[in-house]
Amino acid sequence: MTLSSPHSTGHSFCVQIKQWMSEDYSPPPVFSDADTCIPSKCHWRVSRCSDIQFIAFGDWGGLPDPPYVTFIQKATADEMGRVMQNSRTDFVLDVGDNFYYHGVSDVNDFRFKETFENVFTAPSFANSPWYILAGNHDHLGNVSAQIAYSAVSQRWTFPNLYYELNFKIPKANVSLTILMIDTVVICGNTYQANQPEGPENRWLAREQLQWIREKLAHSRSDYLIVAGHYPVWSIGQHGPTPCLVDQLRPLLQKYNVTAYISGHDHSLQFIREGGGIAYIISGSGNFVDTSTENKEKVPRDWLHFYNSEISALGGFVLIQITAEQMFVSYRQPYGMVVFQTVLPKRKL
Repeated sequence: MTLSSPHSTGHSFCVQIKQWMSEDYSPPPVFSDADTCIPSKCHWRVSRCSDIQFIAFGDWGGLPDPPYVTFIQKATADEMGRVMQNSRTDFVLDVGDNFYYHGVSDVNDFRFKETFENVFTAPSFANSPWYILAGNHDHLGNVSAQIAYSAVSQRWTFPNLYYELNFKIPKANVSLTILMIDTVVICGNTYQANQPEGPENRWLAREQLQWIREKLAHSRSDYLIVAGHYPVWSIGQHGPTPCLVDQLRPLLQKYNVTAYISGHDHSLQFIREGGGIAYIISGSGNFVDTSTENKEKVPRDWLHFYNSEISALGGFVLIQITAEQMFVSYRQPYGMVVFQTVLPKRKL
């Protein structure tokens, strides 16, 4: 696998799911010629024909010492399992920091079992793929091992450092594209600093930005989402990421992106630039940060919701894509719905 050469994954809900192929990865069985596939024989669950639903969250990476999990992570995992069962969620979108504090060492690292497999155990998780990104803590370890774990786990799907997901709702003729990007490659790691210190390899950073630019420019999808670990805007401890404000935000604006989903700051936030791009921060999978120290760096009328001062619980975001709208629902353990909003289809 060449990490600098991203792959695409195309899904057609109510039809089979087509996985990307590479010489290093043995994908689940594909029913390429069938119009429909038998649920009992499909690797991934066959979904509804009227919408797409998924959970977005990050920063869920447990602890490096026993019990290898936090109370917040366990409570969040339990609530995700309950919501996935009730809403028949199609997949999980993970925006990084999967293993605190220094990632994993190799594909056999016990943290895969102790912090992932043994935590997200609800039956509703069994047939739902997880689409994975690496965060700054993951990059302190062996990210290639996390990519290789895709061949070990039936649900862990991490084909490359950055890649494209495409979905369709056949009966509604609605399309969704998600670009999964690696903001640590673009901006560098934070190490002990509050902000990333610049890319380790400027050529790889430029290559990824060019890939993002080309994908956005050619997208005709009804909904276009970009997901990365670092936030563009945030009021939390880390605040806005200047590197992304300067280099990624202009692309999101130019190509009419529906939403940018991130984590890094350990809170739930919803920020929207007027009637334009929505910034969904979902970084409460393991810890909760009550800081709002960068609140003055985000225009007041852009900030629609944050949970930093009202909750010690974790949480995640449930997203539903329909023919008409994108519904965004912020959830916390014990059945709490703390904020909801709606985003429109793109104007092409």
